[in-house]
Amino acid sequence: MRIAELSESHRFQLVDGPIREPGPGEVQVRVDSVGICGSDLHYFAEGGIPGAPCVYPMVIGHEPAGEIVRTGPGVTGWSPGDRAALEPAHYCYHCEFCITGHHNVCENIRFLSTPGEPGFFREFVNLPAANALPLPPTLGFREATLFEPLAVILHSMKFAAIAPGESAVVFGAGPIGLLTIAMLKMAGCGRLWAVEPVAHRRDLARLLGADEAVDPHAADPVAEILRDTGRRGVDVSFDCAGRDDTINQCIHLTRSAGRVVLTAIFPEPRVPVEFHVVRRKELVMYNVRRSSHESETAIELLHRYPERFVPMITHVRPLEEIQRVFDTLERYADGIGKPVISLR
Repeated sequence: MRIAELSESHRFQLVDGPIREPGPGEVQVRVDSVGICGSDLHYFAEGGIPGAPCVYPMVIGHEPAGEIVRTGPGVTGWSPGDRAALEPAHYCYHCEFCITGHHNVCENIRFLSTPGEPGFFREFVNLPAANALPLPPTLGFREATLFEPLAVILHSMKFAAIAPGESAVVFGAGPIGLLTIAMLKMAGCGRLWAVEPVAHRRDLARLLGADEAVDPHAADPVAEILRDTGRRGVDVSFDCAGRDDTINQCIHLTRSAGRVVLTAIFPEPRVPVEFHVVRRKELVMYNVRRSSHESETAIELLHRYPERFVPMITHVRPLEEIQRVFDTLERYADGIGKPVISLR
């Protein structure tokens, strides 16, 4: 089978690999499409994320959808030809955190697309049958790749607890920020600002629901949004960028007794926080770690309301062009929003 390996920083290589038999309780999936995530870009451009440096060669990609081609011993409910979204997280189901419903912080988690755990930029993958989620007949593979990042956003919405009419700001209009904007509007958010330096991403932010899109290179977003809110600030802020000083800009922009939600993966192991502003305002800060039991809901939302999310997919390219796609994504070139790699 064809495999795209990240062989060193900024370099993919296409190699051939064996296809092993599915084991007991496993399904074998022919991967059709894989979305590219911000963490994939961290691995490509920065050599890893804090606490998880790259171990080359490695296979990344964790937003997949595909077709069941074989089933292992003991598998029921799946047949060749069935279509599925593929959950990349493998849980132990018996640690303290799994038992209490916090599967996303499982003590023994295996997450495909991290060092030592090959991801989905390959033609065939064997998975536990529980990690395959059935797709509605009208939801295409490419659109279905949004299920994994959308599940992360649904998880973040639990912390944000948006009440109808509340205001919000989202820093970063990459895929995570765009999905956050879409979900905030679906949840009844009132005035919504996006802060994004890339022009075409500001356009996408408006398309997905932002009322205002601020260019931080042209104006101070803190000053501008505080002015627009009469110095009060917004009810909830989201850092989906994790760059420069976005975390502290969120803190300054959030009203007293408001919420700050951190969805971004910061490239630095230590991030300065203006603690005394947090203290004086009595802000609540939430950190988002992937998702926990939101994948099925994400698939249902994509099925029912594709127009809310699918416009963010701007590029679909074959596996052979993966190097070019990542180069384009790193430069924010060619109007790129959410790219998808096609393996069929």
